[in-house]
Amino acid sequence: MQSNESVPSLVAIDWIIIVLYFILLIGFGIWLGRGQRNARDYFLGGRDLPWWSVALSILATETSALTFIGVPAMAYAGDLGFMQIVIGYAVGRVLLAFLMVPYYFKNEIYSPYALIGKSFGPFAQKIGALFFLVAGTLGAGVRVYVTCIPLQLLLGWSVSSSIIFFVVLSLVYTWFGGIKSVVWTDAIQFVLLFAGGVFVFLYIPNLIDGGWSSTFNEAYEEGKLSWFNFNFSFSKPYNFWMGIIGAVVFVLFTHGIDQLVAQRVLACRSVSDGRKALIFCGISIMPMMLLFLFIGSMLWVYYQDASIPIEIPQNTMGKNQTDYIFPIFILTESPAGIKGLLFVGVFAAAMSSVSSALSALASVSTMDLGFFINLKNETLKLKWSRHLTLLWGVVLIVVAYLTREVESVMNTAFSLVGLTSGALLGGVVLSLLIKRGTAWPVVVGMILSLITMIWIDSLKVVHWPWYTLIGFCLMMVSTIPLLLFSKRQLRLEA
Repeated sequence: MQSNESVPSLVAIDWIIIVLYFILLIGFGIWLGRGQRNARDYFLGGRDLPWWSVALSILATETSALTFIGVPAMAYAGDLGFMQIVIGYAVGRVLLAFLMVPYYFKNEIYSPYALIGKSFGPFAQKIGALFFLVAGTLGAGVRVYVTCIPLQLLLGWSVSSSIIFFVVLSLVYTWFGGIKSVVWTDAIQFVLLFAGGVFVFLYIPNLIDGGWSSTFNEAYEEGKLSWFNFNFSFSKPYNFWMGIIGAVVFVLFTHGIDQLVAQRVLACRSVSDGRKALIFCGISIMPMMLLFLFIGSMLWVYYQDASIPIEIPQNTMGKNQTDYIFPIFILTESPAGIKGLLFVGVFAAAMSSVSSALSALASVSTMDLGFFINLKNETLKLKWSRHLTLLWGVVLIVVAYLTREVESVMNTAFSLVGLTSGALLGGVVLSLLIKRGTAWPVVVGMILSLITMIWIDSLKVVHWPWYTLIGFCLMMVSTIPLLLFSKRQLRLEA
């Protein structure tokens, strides 16, 4: 990467803003952790969090650094076609609000995988938890990696140093405050992220000759504002059917089954509050994503006449890592003071994704895998829950470093999650349809689904929005006959 000495850097006011942000955020997160008595307080916040804070936390978790950095990069390299997937995101959230949320509050559960355990026993629940932990760690690792991009540009830090910096900072307040700290700090960080996006959206046209009209006319003429593609395809590019079918099923997993989001819904006070949180997210996600896609298209217009002052790095395959383009713009083109605020927005997005992953991974490994479940002392159980949070922090650092060569953080993160999402969604759906059954058919179905999805991913002929639907169908087709067979065997033995 080209040296930063030839380009503008942060001045004193920018550094003051950034350092003050870190101090206040971490202090606030630690303060929120006071008064915790047990693992329920640590992982569910005592089920006493207001729905609007949960909604903002969900938005921060799902957008995170992937939105602030990855979404503009997608539009910069392509067009607005990702909005077809976002439509499916919105529809899926509304469906979940009415179909899934009531099941969360019927019993005292810490994750959706407990529903699998109630129907098929603890072994099936543990397999489901392991599936989440593997895919969740891989997906979160990519999210953690993207957080290092701003620090590489600002300080010239190595990838490993940048990753460690963000994970350790996020660990501090997650360790002390648990999900309560994560939700409230995420809510604050979402506001900062969104405000930063709005500023850049309003600011870029002022740097282009002809202003708004020239910016959008050039983007339109070059196809950068293209949106809908009605040609059905399982492969790239994005199309309408990927959104209205594939993305809807994908959201049924990410917001109904994936602990990263489900844990927040479980922390709401009631079914009504859980529904409000998800519906609010469904309404908000479309303007949010459209904002950052427009920023990417506008950046493309701007850099048609302006040179990019910092060379965009290439991965080992020789392809440009366009995820660097937005941080480069912030560093080189934003005014003093505002530059610091924008980097705070990037850091906010980064830390929200890290803290959310840490809390979700720790809660599933503690409650679903049964670590320390036999501990009778609640204070001791709380202590070990925090130790597991620390352990997952170390794991995320390793995984993030290993995923540093990706071309697109968005596509990579969603592809990794998609390997197990269909199997997990199938397991939960079966648990709701079949109140009682043996574990082995579900476990076999989940494993077959995973193996097949890994093979499909290796072929690179199917785009990730279809992964969850395909994995779900594989799970159901393989599991239902086995369940019927096992039920028949039990009858014969009886």
